[in-house]
Amino acid sequence: MTAEVAERVTVVAPAGEVFAAVADVRRMARWSPECFAVWVWRRRDGLPHSFVGWNRRGPFVWFTTCRVAVAAPGEEFAFDVTTFGQPVARWGYRFAKGARGAAADGAGAEAGGTEVTEVTEYWQDRRNRAATLLGRIFTGTPKGGRPEANRQGMRETLTRLKRELESRS
Repeated sequence: MTAEVAERVTVVAPAGEVFAAVADVRRMARWSPECFAVWVWRRRDGLPHSFVGWNRRGPFVWFTTCRVAVAAPGEEFAFDVTTFGQPVARWGYRFAKGARGAAADGAGAEAGGTEVTEVTEYWQDRRNRAATLLGRIFTGTPKGGRPEANRQGMRETLTRLKRELESRS
């Protein structure tokens, strides 16, 4: 059974806008505490389809190859991660429209308040034995430590995503 770790945040922005930000995977380097660069090498329908992510944790640096698995605007964006051809994980984001917030002038939703989106970032562990060994070598994190490391990273990523999107309004 695939283990899943998930974290949530509410963002004052429309689901489509949040989807567009997350689907521009190059921006991940601004939000993630591990990812420092992304190279998109194939696009489909204007969205990334295949890309390479470069990551850093302490003295460890590694790359992963990613392929978009779900690209449903305003609903979900997810990609499958491999390393040296071995399955690692599925990373994804789900978007749910929340209740409208109060507008800047204090008017409620009936007066056209601000659209709110609940964003869920999730990670599904798909590592086999080879990927587990490679992960230990390249990331320095033992298998049992990866879920908590990812949970902490998700919290930071979602906080930064929220801050960036809400600062634009």
